[in-house]
Amino acid sequence: MTKAVMITGTHSGVGKTTISLGLMAALTRRGLSVAPYKVGPDYIDTSHHSAISNKPSRNLDTYIMGIEGVRKTFMKGQSSDISIIEGVMGLYDGMEATEIASSAHVAKTLGVPVVLIINVHGMSRSAAAVVKGYQMLDPDVNIKGLILNMVGSPRHRQLVEDGLKSAGLDIPVIGSFPSNEGLSLPSRHLGLHMAHEHVTDYNKLADFVDANMDLETLLQISSIADFQIDMPADDINKHDVTIGVAMDAAFCFYYHDMLEELRNLCDKVILFSPLSDTLPDVDGLILGGGYPELFPVELSSSGAINDIRKAALDGMPIYAECGGLMYLGKYLEVEGKTYKMAGVLDAGSRMVGRLQALGYTSAKVISNNPLSSKGQIMRGHEFHYSVTECEHDVRFAYEMQRGKGIQDGKDGLITYNTLAAYMHSHPGSTSMERFVNTCKDYSRR
Repeated sequence: MTKAVMITGTHSGVGKTTISLGLMAALTRRGLSVAPYKVGPDYIDTSHHSAISNKPSRNLDTYIMGIEGVRKTFMKGQSSDISIIEGVMGLYDGMEATEIASSAHVAKTLGVPVVLIINVHGMSRSAAAVVKGYQMLDPDVNIKGLILNMVGSPRHRQLVEDGLKSAGLDIPVIGSFPSNEGLSLPSRHLGLHMAHEHVTDYNKLADFVDANMDLETLLQISSIADFQIDMPADDINKHDVTIGVAMDAAFCFYYHDMLEELRNLCDKVILFSPLSDTLPDVDGLILGGGYPELFPVELSSSGAINDIRKAALDGMPIYAECGGLMYLGKYLEVEGKTYKMAGVLDAGSRMVGRLQALGYTSAKVISNNPLSSKGQIMRGHEFHYSVTECEHDVRFAYEMQRGKGIQDGKDGLITYNTLAAYMHSHPGSTSMERFVNTCKDYSRR
């Protein structure tokens, strides 16, 4: 395995993403091969990781994937010079009052060192109390370096460092960053813009990190991950099926692990755009989440929408998440205007301008469907600003044990051979194998 380090912080908004992106860009610019990772369920930060490193960024989540799943996924990126893991929220923030799904839990699961970012605006010696608290809460978390953010001046940095030394803390300060609002990335209701949406000068982020961080010390404190795991042999038999994956500005939320598993299971995976293409010749279809609410006119008038409706009526297996759910309904209402959608589902969606669901999910499968079997327990997450209103006789696949779902604690609308849910799944919890087999059966009719 290669060396690794996790970049985390005391809380959300402390600068993890900006510094992590700048660090990846600076190391890549030096000629190092960087394997990027992100703690937690996230599609957006990972798109920037991949744009910088030219390597897939993989998610690490101990709730959805389990400890073994996190370790296996981490191992898939170990052909690089260094692994950079961007944390989530504050170092110890997990599910409720537990460590599960926290950056700390992932760091301990992998046995990797942590660099802690602290916003020191308006404090000096008090920063030592913050660091001591983070160090003492869980001694098994290996905090090997500190980054000071929002530093007002060289004198301010010196006061903070003197305070750390007087408190007996010998953790090196490897970065000291001033405020720089000009480096902020554009954002909207679901977070930052995706990497493909605009041209980002990552060199500016690299310059910022190069000027304010000791990269040599960062490389020295990184270390080989400390765990052992038996990786499965790559002897998967591919199925003679072709699966289409909607991939464009409207549908862009996919885990790399899902796409990778599909490519391992299928002869062919075709990426296409419901915004501009017709439906390719496929045996099954996946519509991920994204931003259909930004393109209602284009989606309602594209050639693909009628193709997809006909394919669904014909029994083609279709799996849709969140934005895909909204697209497959009868209508989508955005800012008071209603747009006709695919009409596959007896339901319609409305953007309501306020958060409707955010967090981890757990669901019991109550009806067999193209993705999962009755009785199976699925873990995932949900994050949306829409509501979906269903007709009275619809059938659901999931009974929510945790999370909101679509309606009355249920999620996963089933019609024909189509499954559409708000819940985002991950192959670490729910394999795509059943879906691929369903597509194979459809292709043999």
